[in-house]
Amino acid sequence: MPKFVVDFGSTGAPQQPDGRLDGPAFHRNHEPIWSAVGPYLGTEGGDVLELGSGTGQHIAAFARRTPRLVWWPSDVNPAHLASIAAWRAHVGLANLRAPQHIDLDDPDWTWVGDGPDKLAAMLCINVLHIAPWAVSQNLFAGAGRLLNGGGWLFLYGPFMRDGIHTAPSNQSFDRSLRAENPDWGVRDIRDLAALAQDAGLPLTQSVAMPANNQVLVFTRDPRED
Repeated sequence: MPKFVVDFGSTGAPQQPDGRLDGPAFHRNHEPIWSAVGPYLGTEGGDVLELGSGTGQHIAAFARRTPRLVWWPSDVNPAHLASIAAWRAHVGLANLRAPQHIDLDDPDWTWVGDGPDKLAAMLCINVLHIAPWAVSQNLFAGAGRLLNGGGWLFLYGPFMRDGIHTAPSNQSFDRSLRAENPDWGVRDIRDLAALAQDAGLPLTQSVAMPANNQVLVFTRDPRED
């Protein structure tokens, strides 16, 4: 059964002296995730915001692959923000910006860039199932406000499809999440697609990932700005 991590500072490998945390899932999933988002982002320019950057390892790895993109990490957990800053210092990439405190519980959340206020893409990895439903609602509403026309929102994690779990392990995972917090749980693609449609971000692709996860790609209408 999959495991979930809410606070990387309280689990996994010990913190490095410089503050870096290591998420075991990163080593398993960053290559599959990139195989899904890379075809969209590999030759693009602009700004990409990651929501819930966790340890900061994913965004550091993806920034290294895309020197024409500027990557903006964010999180709500102070230990994660410290780890993201430490990974940023460790990799020393000019296109990886300092982490921002963004709380998706806030319906009016936003980000602060150093140029245009619209984003080429947003990325959210393993967040929605360990957060209340309002976080999903606020994420899509924010994406509708902040993405450029033609911009993408990428979600990675376990998802149901039309009320049915895609694997018995995901069903067990869902039960464990709801036992931990009744406001958590594996989200249904149908419900997320409805939120996305309301925000002007139709679901355009679903990519199967290892361990019964998926990458969902939502695209803002190119005519919208």
